[in-house]
Amino acid sequence: MLRLLQREMKWVFYHQARFSSSTSSPGRLEGKIALITGGASGIGKTTAQEFIKQGAHVFIADINDKLGLKAAFDLGSKAQFVQCDVTVEAQVAQAVDTVMAHHGKLDIMYNNAGIVGPYYPPSITNLDLDQFDQVMRVNVRGTLAGVKHATRVMKPVGSGSILCTASISGILGGIGPHPYSISKFTIPGLVRSLASELCKYGVRINCISPSAVATPLVMENFKKIYPKATNEQIKEIIGGLEEFSGTQCEEIDIAKAALYLGSDDAKYVTGHNLVVDGGITCFKSLTLPSPDQFV
Repeated sequence: MLRLLQREMKWVFYHQARFSSSTSSPGRLEGKIALITGGASGIGKTTAQEFIKQGAHVFIADINDKLGLKAAFDLGSKAQFVQCDVTVEAQVAQAVDTVMAHHGKLDIMYNNAGIVGPYYPPSITNLDLDQFDQVMRVNVRGTLAGVKHATRVMKPVGSGSILCTASISGILGGIGPHPYSISKFTIPGLVRSLASELCKYGVRINCISPSAVATPLVMENFKKIYPKATNEQIKEIIGGLEEFSGTQCEEIDIAKAALYLGSDDAKYVTGHNLVVDGGITCFKSLTLPSPDQFV
């Protein structure tokens, strides 16, 4: 009788253990509501996918209706699309208001929308200041508008995480065209300036500086530099910029950095620029091959 009871107890404990191990634990963003600008493709879409995987509901904000709707469809029921041109403050405000109308809160605001702008002419003496202004309107003013309206709804509740996309072009000169590089140098300064205010209200703000990643945006702009190169050759150029042995920077690496900064794991991290570059900015500047070699 005793042996039979022991066997039954072992059976119960065994199946309890199997049940516990097969039950998925809550995601790191379980119940969180996120808004990602520039979320229709590239780093934005990959980050949205990672956030959803970790339990969040994500609003994708993008100027491109077609891509945005497709991205929301691809990502499933926990993704929604809202049209937004970040250079128009009223549209940024409306995107935040849409999130609030649906869920009554905004936990994570990721200001990811950006443009590269013209690669040529490369010299400051020929720079078109109207084109410069457009890059700054999207990359800096658009980011600032996102921070402003996220703060508007986060500050009253005393919590929230605001993220911004910077770049290694904002750490080392000579990597990107001047307007883009100048705009990305601005983002860490924006973050540090605003962190001094927002920390008083329990709202965190950080930025991420990715290395070159073969996103559709990057591929499109490298194609302007190397019009005769194939897509595979351009990917090899981008991959050749990396120095970290055995791997390359991918969209998912930036998404996971955003996951960390957006989650409670980073509850005491604010005003920080998280550089994801395999160490490139520690010891070198980049030299691109001549376009003339692709004929």
